[in-house]
Amino acid sequence: MTARCASRLAALGTLLVAGVAHADSTVLLEGEVPDDGVAYFEIPFEVPTGTAEIEIRHDDLSEANILDWGLLSPEGFRGYGGGNTEPAITGLQSASRSYLPGPITAGTWRIYVGEAQIVERPARYRVEVILRDVAALAPEPERAPYAPVAALDTDARWYAGDFHVHSRESGDASPTLDEVLDFAESRGLEFVMLSEHNTTSQLERYADVQARHPGVLLVPGIEVTTYEGHAMSMGGTRWIDHRLGFSGRTIDQVAADVHAEGALFSINHPALDIGDLCIGCGWRAMASAEGIDAFEVQTGAYSVTGRLFFRSATSMWEDLVLAGHHVAAVGGSDDHRAGTGTGRFDSPIGSPTTMVFASELSVAALLEGVRLGRTVVKLEGPDDPMIELRAAELPEGSDTIVADETSIVVRVTGATEGATLRIVRDGVQGAPIDIVGAMFEHEERVIAGPGESALRAQLVIGGQPRVVTSHVFVRPRTPGGPDAGLSPDASAAELDDAGASDAGPIVAPSACGCRAHAHPRPSGWLVCVLVALAGAQRARRRRTGAA
Repeated sequence: MTARCASRLAALGTLLVAGVAHADSTVLLEGEVPDDGVAYFEIPFEVPTGTAEIEIRHDDLSEANILDWGLLSPEGFRGYGGGNTEPAITGLQSASRSYLPGPITAGTWRIYVGEAQIVERPARYRVEVILRDVAALAPEPERAPYAPVAALDTDARWYAGDFHVHSRESGDASPTLDEVLDFAESRGLEFVMLSEHNTTSQLERYADVQARHPGVLLVPGIEVTTYEGHAMSMGGTRWIDHRLGFSGRTIDQVAADVHAEGALFSINHPALDIGDLCIGCGWRAMASAEGIDAFEVQTGAYSVTGRLFFRSATSMWEDLVLAGHHVAAVGGSDDHRAGTGTGRFDSPIGSPTTMVFASELSVAALLEGVRLGRTVVKLEGPDDPMIELRAAELPEGSDTIVADETSIVVRVTGATEGATLRIVRDGVQGAPIDIVGAMFEHEERVIAGPGESALRAQLVIGGQPRVVTSHVFVRPRTPGGPDAGLSPDASAAELDDAGASDAGPIVAPSACGCRAHAHPRPSGWLVCVLVALAGAQRARRRRTGAA
């Protein structure tokens, strides 16, 4: 054991054992939260041979402090409940939500703890570990190891879905998987990615639920929830160690682990930086831009959160692209209630909707579509108009045209009278183009610059952005070719409303490459709503005996 590990274990405080640690016994663990600058620590405990089930009850012993809780067996990850209010239970054939069933191996288990918010020092904790020789939970035969299903549709076309949805397997969400898919079907969606916080417990329920919903594809995913921002393991099926700073863990290692299993690394609600009202929600991690595959340009419907976050999020995204990184645009509702929220500021599943052009409706094909930037984000929902970028010279399996001159055709369908189209080149918007008719096409002639250019399209309705595409890239065939970019002739007010990127200094280009923009401050009504939600969340997490 290293000196660092020995010092951290010593800092855990007093260990009180109520009786001998054997089946049907209770182990009481009390101690002080380490004050060493690392946001995570572990509490080890011993499990004897013959144990059938483990129940863990946690308490942070404070009205001000907030601790998050997870569990590691001798084999590895066993569950993460974060701020779940009920005890964590795991046995051979069943487990409580957010946790995994499996063999109860004798040996050293570890409760891992996240210091979500420490206001009062010294901070203390109390944990009861109940070791049973007979399981209390009924077996769950419907659980099964995750395996991809066959394509639900074999046509190459655009598919509509939501890349950011939570079920009750996330500690702060309530719906079942069936309720999630019932609502997704009601909105005409064709795929949903369940993105639970730091757990994979949802995946064992996929086969059972998918069989009852053959029209909506369940896509695996994990929201890697850190105190420096939330990222998505799109298509991920393995637990990702999210404990930044623990044993030197970095966000680049997180991204590498995501990519190691063929999943995509996406940044979630990057501009949601509202301090303690949403701990860790704003993106502050210094990730290497090369590891970012996608970017959530809109979280929730634009009419709900767009004026607060959209411009900052798209500006951060454009900065990544201007730095030479091919990063796809995605959107997510971040729905936690399966569309049943009654507040006027709720965004149900499908708001926004992400369209993905894929060769078929399968997990692998959808991920490949995102990887190639074949995405369009409808900022309000599935009934929004559609934009398609087409280019005869765009090679199959690529997002880049290599030509000194080329043409890109933009097709808009379903737009209402008064809608305008903007072509955005290298973060600068061109003049508005009036949309005429339900089916409208615009051809954009592009002369390649000396380097790579990034072009996308954006639909504006009523002065507000409504639909956003990912980029098509153009690289000159002749090195050092002429640069004939678009002239920025839109007014400052139009650019602001439409979410254009503005000029500014680049900070930490070797890291995230994002501009140091001052994010818009929340307006009064939204602050009130966020404070109320935060208060309810704090009250929920203050209950004692919670997992």
